[in-house]
Formats: sequence, C-alpha cells, structure tokens
Amino acid sequence: MSCVSHLECARCGREFPPGRIYNLCPCGSPLLVRYDLRSAATSLGLSGLGSRSRNLWRYREVLPVDQDSSIVCLGEGFTPLLRAQRLGERLGLPNLYLKDESLNPTGSFKARGLAVAVSVARELGIRKLAVPSAGNAGGALAAYAARAGMKAAVFMPEGTPSANVLECALLGAEVVLVPGSIKDCGRAMRERLQGGDWFDVSTLREPYRLEGKKTMAYELVEQLDSRLPEAIIYPTGGGTGLIGMWKAFDEMEKLGWIGGRRPRMFSVQSQGCAPIVRAFAEGSEHAAEWTDPTTLASGLRVPSAIGDFLMLRALRESRGSALAVSDQDMLAAVRELAETEGVVTSPEGGATLAALKKLLWDGQLAGHEIIVLFLTASGYKYVEVLQTLGLNSRN
Repeated sequence: MSCVSHLECARCGREFPPGRIYNLCPCGSPLLVRYDLRSAATSLGLSGLGSRSRNLWRYREVLPVDQDSSIVCLGEGFTPLLRAQRLGERLGLPNLYLKDESLNPTGSFKARGLAVAVSVARELGIRKLAVPSAGNAGGALAAYAARAGMKAAVFMPEGTPSANVLECALLGAEVVLVPGSIKDCGRAMRERLQGGDWFDVSTLREPYRLEGKKTMAYELVEQLDSRLPEAIIYPTGGGTGLIGMWKAFDEMEKLGWIGGRRPRMFSVQSQGCAPIVRAFAEGSEHAAEWTDPTTLASGLRVPSAIGDFLMLRALRESRGSALAVSDQDMLAAVRELAETEGVVTSPEGGATLAALKKLLWDGQLAGHEIIVLFLTASGYKYVEVLQTLGLNSRN
C-alpha cells in the first residue's frame, strides 16, 4: 500500500490532501507527491526487494496508487544497467554504465511515468486523458489507456516520426497533428478540449508522471549494490526524469538506503534547442523560451519547460552542469553505441555519449568515476531519421 501523506507545491510549499484530482498549484507551479517515509521504511528495504516483482511497482510504498486493483501494468521498469566494457575501454573509462530504457513497454522511459499517471487516474475515476507529445509519451499514454479501457487523445507536432504517430493510432488514441513544436501542441490541446471532461497529463502539469520516472534512481541504487554513481548524464526535454531522480535520492536517504552524497547531474540538450543550457550558463532561475527549436531528436525539441527551475536547482545542488551537443555528434554516438555495445538507441540516447566526451575533454569528469548514461528510447522508432541522415551506410 502507498504511504502518500500529502502533495506539496514545488514553489510556494502549499500542501494539498491526497486522493483528489489535481493539475497545477493555483500559483501555477507543479505539485510534488510527499510520503510518510518513516512508515514506508518499515517494509521497503533494500534487503527485501529480491522477492518482489521485477518492475517499478516493487517500490510500491513510495508510489502514489493506493489500491492494487488500480494498477495498470505492462511490465514497466527494472530495465538493464549494462556495463559498457568495450566502449569504456575505448574511452579509458573503467566504470561506464548504460541504463537501457528501450526495454520498457512502448520502447522508452515514458512508459514509467504514464503507467503511474494512468493508474492514479483510474483510481480517481478519470476516464479520458490527453497529452501533447513529440512521440514517445503519446505512445505510452495510448498503450496504458488502452490497457485500462480509457480514452486517449494525443496532440503531436506535424514532424513527429511516423512510427510514433502510427503507434498511437494503432493503440486506439485520437491523434491530432499540429504545426510547430510540442508547446504549440499543448496550446492546441487545451483550446480544443476546454470545457470537456478530458484530463491533462502533460509533463509536470499533473503530479504523477514524475513518480514513475523517479524509479530510475531507485533502480540504480539497487542495481549498483547500494552504491551511487558519481555522475549521471541525462537527455533533457521537459526534465521529468531528472527532477524525479533528484527527488528520489532525497527519499532514499530518509529511507536509510543511502547517505547524504549525491551524483553529479548533467543535463544534455541539442544545440538547436537548449533553453536549460543557456539558463544554467547565465545563472538564471528560469529558462526563457527557445525560439525556433530545431533538432532531429524529437524528445529534445522542447522550447520551454514548466519545471525549468527544478531542473536548474538539481543541476546546481549536485555540482553538475548543462551542455548542448550537435545533431551530427548525436548520430555519430548512436552508431558508436551500436557498434561497441550492441544497443540501438535514439538520438537522445546518443546525445549522452556525445556529452560525455565533451565533459571528459574539458575536465569536468576525470574518468575514474562511476558514470551512467541514460539511453531513454529505442532507436528503432527513429528509422526515418537514421536513414535520412545516412546512418544506413558507412561513409
């Protein structure tokens, strides 16, 4: 059973009782789920996890679904943490790991967040869910809504890879293609569905997708035998995964799983859409909207994020940083990951390797650290992109 105590505004600190339908705080900021961690610690310990199901619901006490009957599960979570031995040898890194999120249902880490969000929606009696998506979140929502017998509407940019569009349609979602970026999709969605009984599950506009994403951090600690990596390199669009993991480390300390040390968090974006990188460099608390976002990595084509201040806070508190890489370097890294480790990842996943090389080059990482690259989605959904850019043949 869940140990939720309340919800709390990430900015103003206002508290809200659980068990009700929420989007944002009245102040316009995201809500975070808080738990009675002292109570959770009585049953949720590292030593007892071996007998639990090998999916994200193994961390049941710190997930916001009260009744087991509400859970909508397709086997999400507990993805492989691969030691990148050949790639590590090439780069001189003895402790390089890949967290391969492509093994999630629907082929990306988005399954984690939508599994939890749809489960909570089911528990609260919500029947119609809508989301703006550049690709993988839409597919995940469509899959879990289908599993739960709910309706789903997905608003996608016109340039979304056809695999993502077809996936959503096949799973029974209503698909609406919108000119522009994911921000334009969000605007179109709210205008079209205004006054209806659709529930908005946009990134950080509801409290529960983040709770599914945070389980990536729980898994890291478990899979590394209670150790923490020194560095996490994470591709960042809306930033829910980064924010969720940072929240999870605090929870795990209170549960007695870890001490006060934290990994350094590194956010990587595309040079064609890098609002967090710019804000981090400027020392700003918020990231101004990026005009004319252009990148082949659809998951990074996010011109502004409602959780910008939470991302920037995590980067600074962890002594990490934010950096941008080119599309060309992303694609070269996709190929290198495939050739050395047998993993076909998305351009967003390739961005983490490109960023790692920059961090080593400028001395931000020494090379002896335990380093984890997050490969957030399968490259098989990006066949059009890879073919168009010549990755189907060696130059």
